[in-house]
Amino acid sequence: MKESPYGSWRSPITSDLIVGETVGLGQIVLDGRDIYWSEIRPSEGGRSVIVRRSADGQVTDLTPPSFNARTRVHEYGGGDFAVADGTVYFSNFSDQRLYRQVSGKTPEVLTREPSLRFADGTFDRRRQRLFCVCEDHGKPGEETANKLVSLGLQDGNLLEADSGNDFYSSPCLSPDSRFLAWLTWNHPNMPWDGTELWVGELDAEGKVIEKEKAAGGEGESIFQPQWSPEGILYFVSDRSGWWNLYRRMNGQAETVAPVKAEFGMPQWIFGMATYAFVSADNLVCAFNQKGLWRLARIELKKKTLIPLQTPFTEVAFLCASAGHAFFLGGSPTLPKSMVDLDLQNGRIQILRTSTRVEIDPGYLAKPEAIEFPTENGLTAHAFYYRPRNKDFKAPEAEKPPLLVISHGGPTAAATSTLNFAIQYWTSRGFAVADVNYGGSAGYGRAYRERLNGKWGVVDVEDCVNAARFLVKREEVDGSRLAIRGGSAGGYTTLCALTFRDVFKAGASHYGVSDLEALTKDTHKFESRYLDRLIGPYPGRRDLYRERSPIHFVDRLSCPVIFFQGNEDKIVPPDQAEKMAEALRTKGLPVAYILFEGEQHGFRRAENIKRALDAEIYFYSRIFGFALADPVGPVEISNFK
Repeated sequence: MKESPYGSWRSPITSDLIVGETVGLGQIVLDGRDIYWSEIRPSEGGRSVIVRRSADGQVTDLTPPSFNARTRVHEYGGGDFAVADGTVYFSNFSDQRLYRQVSGKTPEVLTREPSLRFADGTFDRRRQRLFCVCEDHGKPGEETANKLVSLGLQDGNLLEADSGNDFYSSPCLSPDSRFLAWLTWNHPNMPWDGTELWVGELDAEGKVIEKEKAAGGEGESIFQPQWSPEGILYFVSDRSGWWNLYRRMNGQAETVAPVKAEFGMPQWIFGMATYAFVSADNLVCAFNQKGLWRLARIELKKKTLIPLQTPFTEVAFLCASAGHAFFLGGSPTLPKSMVDLDLQNGRIQILRTSTRVEIDPGYLAKPEAIEFPTENGLTAHAFYYRPRNKDFKAPEAEKPPLLVISHGGPTAAATSTLNFAIQYWTSRGFAVADVNYGGSAGYGRAYRERLNGKWGVVDVEDCVNAARFLVKREEVDGSRLAIRGGSAGGYTTLCALTFRDVFKAGASHYGVSDLEALTKDTHKFESRYLDRLIGPYPGRRDLYRERSPIHFVDRLSCPVIFFQGNEDKIVPPDQAEKMAEALRTKGLPVAYILFEGEQHGFRRAENIKRALDAEIYFYSRIFGFALADPVGPVEISNFK
């Protein structure tokens, strides 16, 4: 092994490798024996492509190059397509119209109203209609209108199923097509705060003629309603403090295999699923305990949960058919992949991986789940990665720099799945702490609610205390602590850099710096989100200003690099620009990189590569280590 300072190790995990060989895997749909899924391809400008794997194993791209199968409902999308009898129905990103694509043919437009967006479709074969969520942007200057609708599969004829609430999701049809179930909620709730589950009886046309609330309310989050083959309505509820599985029997909610674990997740996008029916008597499910996902089978008559032995610690988009479970799975040694699990013999087949890259394990750091003390006598969680590179070691007395990651959401979660974007850092000599601060999913409702009224406080304290914990354990160099995050994680990053003096540098990827601007200029889905995280606006304007880094640049005394998309509608570019300019004026080292054509999150290969390389270049200058490989320089104001 060569001796070289931390940060300067040469690694085979390059930015070119990451963007050139990686796709984002998403929604899974089963149609008979065929499997469909979506792929986000950075090498194609971030385009979303629907892929089909036929029963004979043949894999085919279905979405023509001129189309991008991605909806903008709620801006975050999800539930972008549906399939019935070999025909695909999908939202096209550029015009947000719904298209019908018969196998092997060019997509045909099904809806023509330019103001309407569609997502989360489910088929009614009896009536030849598609029930879905509709978002109407037809009245400029007014809040968009959301509702449930059904569309004729041949002519796109639109019928309203339900309206009057702020949001809708998860329409699902009973096996006999007689009943429709769905979720709905209103401002200021987000779907993980409080939702309602409704059931409506349908007439011959598909109109709801009678409806009733089946579960949910202000303090109860419902997730993934689904009908069993026998016509029993199942759903996930956190009424116990944990997202557990329930079913509706004789008008009452009955728990199914209760356990202190999460069978649900925050519905940032449409189409999420954590359980699926294998038969009338069995279902397969995924549950999360302390940030790690596991698979299990539930015998429904006995209400018995039987864990399944698999290597996966992350599971998403779970569905089942003919004795097989299909899902996106990942583990500390396997990147996110499309998995086929035979439920009879446990055989696992990987149908597609998010990356075709194969790296010698000697370059890969494994996550350690750590629990550390934080404020008010509580503990918080993180995944900790030590530097690892089989070709290099650091001088004996040196400790590595630490990169703390604050995830987005903020009601999301860091996972332990092999992620080359993290290994990029560890294989060069950085230690990484991927923090699941208070507010993160996977630890119960009480843990999620730690952030209520305290965004910019609890998350920051937990990131700071993660760093302090690792310094105290003598794992990392306390003089070279950096923090990075995107979106809400970017806000946590900027707050930590502004209101605390622990970190010596940071990187904000499309992060929030002005809470007032965010609440005044954002999309409908999140327009009242801060009511719960901060307080009602303008009534608690004092808190919005107190927790906005833009107003306290005088407290910021370390270098920051900003990355921003110029078409970001969730966090507009002017927030990053104002913050960067304030730092320039103060004389602090600062860099600002604006990406043309990018929105909230970067999808294009060249921009993902540039962001990775620019960030490590920035740290190399600030922390004073040489890079093993040359990268494009970054203009850093106020730095010589």
